[in-house]
Amino acid sequence: MTADNTCILALDGHDALAESLARQLIAEGRDCRILACESRHFPDGELYFNLPENVAGADVIVLCHLHQPSDKTLALWFMAHHLKDMGAARVGLVAPYLAYMRQDIRFQPGECLTSRYFADLINQSFDYLITVDPHLHRYKSLDEIYRIPAFALHATDLIGDYLKTQVNNPLVVGPDEESEQWASEVAAVAGCDYLVLRKTRSGDRDVAIHIPDVQKYADHQPVLVDDIISTGRTMLRTAEELVQQGLKEPLCIGVHAVFSAGGEGQKPALQEMQEGPVAGIVTCNCIPHASNAIDISPLITPALFAQLQQPPATLTNA
Repeated sequence: MTADNTCILALDGHDALAESLARQLIAEGRDCRILACESRHFPDGELYFNLPENVAGADVIVLCHLHQPSDKTLALWFMAHHLKDMGAARVGLVAPYLAYMRQDIRFQPGECLTSRYFADLINQSFDYLITVDPHLHRYKSLDEIYRIPAFALHATDLIGDYLKTQVNNPLVVGPDEESEQWASEVAAVAGCDYLVLRKTRSGDRDVAIHIPDVQKYADHQPVLVDDIISTGRTMLRTAEELVQQGLKEPLCIGVHAVFSAGGEGQKPALQEMQEGPVAGIVTCNCIPHASNAIDISPLITPALFAQLQQPPATLTNA
């Protein structure tokens, strides 16, 4: 395997991110190419793939965000094994959004522990994993369920840089005490202040929000930051509280643009947020979406390059 035999296969159609990663790897001295792959469904729903290019001896990077993961998961299994059958020297997975992390315990008797079983599938298929801000709740690190080298990168620096260059006079706001570390890290990179909202409960349904020094921040642009925007309701409720206290409508920033479609009688999350008291919605391009404005390829490339520099037999976890 040589440095001029590196390939990226975008299994999720995220061609823009694949091209950005390839350009940056080339800039780092690797002659990287993007693989063409034909994929479709048979009439009965079975997946079909055809990878016409020669990958013998290649270091192949499979790029696949795992939002709506069911078909993608089976495609990962098929493609990883196919690439190895075709002679690829090493097959890594870059999954900017990593699925099946929320079921980390059995909340009810009989529940399927999908996080561990999904990890087993990835462990059996790939040589390493790189992801961005996975939902690590009860797991302290990916090492608890992933046996391959698994790297959880964090988008705080990218978001902080975005605020520094694109937002005038930002104020990072954490919706609760649990968000303080996240808010403080983003604010430190952006070089701005941050606030963490404190909730005072006086009854089962009575919760008061008090924002200290409201007048001090009257000219600031509040910014709400979260790892996943799914229903968007936490951000909406926080936005309403900020406006009620006299601050400007906040900018909402999320790492993963999940945006639920909404159920019966419910509006899609994106529409509900756009109709609420928010100044704008920005996400990282972990999941392709119209709100993408922060490119994660500068975050992924160094971790990816570090893996590509090592012989497959000596890969180590971070």
